[in-house]
Amino acid sequence: MASPAAAPPAESNLKRIVAASLIGTTIEWYDFFLYGSAAALVFNKLFFPESDPLVGTLLSFLTYAVGFAARPLGALVFGHYGDRLGRKKLLVLSLLLMGGATFAIGLLPTHAAVGSAAPVLLTVLRLLQGFALGGEWGGAVLLVSEHGDAKRRGFWASWPQTGAPAGQLLATGVLSALTALLSDAAFLSWGWRIPFLLSGVLVIVGLWIRLSVDESPVFKAALAAAAERKAAAGQVEKMPLVAVLKHHWRDVLIAMGARMAENISYYVITAFILVYATTQVGLSKQTALNTVLIASAVHFAVIPAWGALSDRIGRRPVYLIGAIGVGAWMFPFFALIDSGSFGSLLLAVTVGLVLHGAMYAPQAAFFSEMFATRMRYSGASIGAQFSSVAAGAPAPLIATALLADYGSSTPISLYVIAAALLTIVAVGCARETRNRDLSEVAEDAPVDAAPVRADA
Repeated sequence: MASPAAAPPAESNLKRIVAASLIGTTIEWYDFFLYGSAAALVFNKLFFPESDPLVGTLLSFLTYAVGFAARPLGALVFGHYGDRLGRKKLLVLSLLLMGGATFAIGLLPTHAAVGSAAPVLLTVLRLLQGFALGGEWGGAVLLVSEHGDAKRRGFWASWPQTGAPAGQLLATGVLSALTALLSDAAFLSWGWRIPFLLSGVLVIVGLWIRLSVDESPVFKAALAAAAERKAAAGQVEKMPLVAVLKHHWRDVLIAMGARMAENISYYVITAFILVYATTQVGLSKQTALNTVLIASAVHFAVIPAWGALSDRIGRRPVYLIGAIGVGAWMFPFFALIDSGSFGSLLLAVTVGLVLHGAMYAPQAAFFSEMFATRMRYSGASIGAQFSSVAAGAPAPLIATALLADYGSSTPISLYVIAAALLTIVAVGCARETRNRDLSEVAEDAPVDAAPVRADA
């Protein structure tokens, strides 16, 4: 017999849990995005100085992409132990790994000091970042999703998602302030290290907050039910990965497809744009960074609104608005940037991120609602992170290569549009999950089972 679901926590307690997840994800995304911005602005000069400038940027983005390659491994490892041991323990570990790797990047010797060992060390630390982030996302969104009630899950679960623009805002803000205060020579010599070393302070704050929250009540109830089944009938649970692939393979594929447009468009809009605006259009680094900074603030603000809308009209309609919108925006996006004005650049990036938010906001609740509790961390993480290898990882690299080969933004626009079409198909094949009771998703439900509604 399934254990009864725990009562939803008081709103004050839920807000504390949301804050803990948000602050933790903000720190982790700060670390991850800081690398992306530095890869576009300084790593090509510091770690690949013997290359042509555009080739150096390509090599720099290649080390950036390596972090994505480690994210599926992080999803597997953290998902397995998160489904076995709990969400909280693994979230603390992911924060420690990410923060430690980022702090170490700030201490790295450059190519001028140690030669080819420098990019090797940089790549190893980037792998650690990716491994940690691969485990972070699933745990953070599940901790909130499993504490909240179904009626407002889209809204509350969207708050950990705001950690991405908040981290982008923080990383870009620090870099922007440093480039404004320091000369190019000073920033290249030592100023770039400051944002990475700052991560050590942020991790201490994040750990203090994360250690104060309770484990998910839905997970504790499922763990107790599993123990009862084992004691009564000797029934041993399958490994979470095996169970996911057996019972939820369709949902994993849908999640992977849903991530394509969301992931690719985000890194084109926020990371590649720093290259395009400075090298192709001739805008300054400061202008490009300020644009991403302001647009990220708007992105942060609209994500909870999109999440709340998904509670009213469903996850799929909101997600589809974002996918269709991003695809339709790509040609106007580059046309505005090519005009060369700050206002046009700001409009292009802001509208792009608002449309991206329509996909990103409902994603946390949408993916959480697809999977049973004792395989939810694994299922959501695998679906989200395996797609990142084909989506976000090569996006800046592919966009830079297309620009180098064709000298035009048209192939880049077509690249994002193709991803948007794939996401539209994937989400179109999904079932609506709004109002599903997470404690009642059956462990052995067939993949075409109807969703269980909390108000049924």
